[in-house]
Amino acid sequence: MATKIYSSKSIELLNGQVIELVPLKIKHLHDLMDEFENIKNVKDDMQAIDVLVKCAAIAMRQYYPKAELLEDVEDLVDLHMVYDILEYSANIKVNSKDDKDVKQKTMDGEKASGWSDLDLAKLESEVFLIGIWKDYRELELSLSMPELMATLSSRRELDYQEKKFLAAIQGVDIEKGQNKQNEWENLKARVFSKGKTSDGNDVLALQGVNAQKAGFGIGMGLDYEDLTKN
Repeated sequence: MATKIYSSKSIELLNGQVIELVPLKIKHLHDLMDEFENIKNVKDDMQAIDVLVKCAAIAMRQYYPKAELLEDVEDLVDLHMVYDILEYSANIKVNSKDDKDVKQKTMDGEKASGWSDLDLAKLESEVFLIGIWKDYRELELSLSMPELMATLSSRRELDYQEKKFLAAIQGVDIEKGQNKQNEWENLKARVFSKGKTSDGNDVLALQGVNAQKAGFGIGMGLDYEDLTKN
């Protein structure tokens, strides 16, 4: 059964070129999130839009390298495309269809990205040991966050099953009396729920691959209504 590591979307730029929006590689995501920090200091919506366009320009380094300058990007995208780029590249949902209340709606959307909650250095250090990267820069240019998390999840599951098997040979049940809801499961819950929960037992954590493993649908996750928005 086929599953997806991440969602993507194709958009047509104003010059007619079609690009595919996917999660940014970690190196570009770092740069984008550093620029996005400036949204906290803007005074009005026009300044907020300027920051978002600069973030989109950073993402275009991966999507459309021909657009080297900010002016090039401004000629290629409109505001709605900027919103799409931010959502699919960095999981930042502006939640706005116009240029009103952009700063507040963007700040609300950023809270769901989960970026500030991640101990990225620790995660990268772990996956670095199982790869063939010559340095961390190469790793960050090779993997996006969903790819990093999927790799770690698979590796940790294999390690756990191996330990469980070796213990069983010796007549030891390592799961007996053990609470498997650990920090790793809570971390995955934050990522898969897009920051909405840090509890692996929460239904919001059962999305995507997690939902497929739990037997819901065919890996598309659960539909739910976010009552906090009402």
